Amino acid sequence: MFKIQEIREIIKLVDSSSIDEFVYEVDGAKVKLKKNGVVTETVAPKKEVVAPVVEQSAPAAAPVAPAKAEEAPAAASTSNDSSLHKIVSPMVGTFYQSPNPDTPAYVKVGDKVGNETIVCIVEAMKLFNEIEAEVQGEIVEVLVKDGELVEYGQPLFLVKAE
Repeated sequence: MFKIQEIREIIKLVDSSSIDEFVYEVDGAKVKLKKNGVVTETVAPKKEVVAPVVEQSAPAAAPVAPAKAEEAPAAASTSNDSSLHKIVSPMVGTFYQSPNPDTPAYVKVGDKVGNETIVCIVEAMKLFNEIEAEVQGEIVEVLVKDGELVEYGQPLFLVKAE
C-alpha cells in the first residue's frame, strides 16, 4: 500500500513535469494520475480510492469563525503571521480531530508536535488518512472544525516551529 507521503511526491513530480498521465503499480496497489483529466486514482487490492486533483493555483482559505467576540483580533493576527508553519490538507475530504467520537483530539492548541506526530485524519472515499505534522513545534491554532470538508492545500493547523 502506498503511503500518503509517497503519493504527495508522485503528484508533485507529475505536476512539475510535461506528462499528462502517469500510472504506477506495485504489489497490487496502483496509482493513476491525469493532469488534465482532474482525477487521481489509487487502487489497492480489493479497494479503490478516487480523489479529485485540484489545480494548485491559490489554495482556498478556510473561514475562521471566532467563538467569542474578544477572540476575533487574536485569530486574525495568528492566521496572517508568516512566521508560523501551516499544516495543509494533502487531499479533498472530511477533517476529523480524533480517530473516533469517543476519544480526545490528536492535538489541541498548546500541544508540542514532532515531524511524525499525527495531528488529524482526512477521510476521502471511506479511506481514513492520518496526517502528520511534518514540523517540530507547538500548535498555535486549529483552523478547521471537526467534521468540516477541506480542500487540497487548505491550511488545517498553524504551528510555531522550533
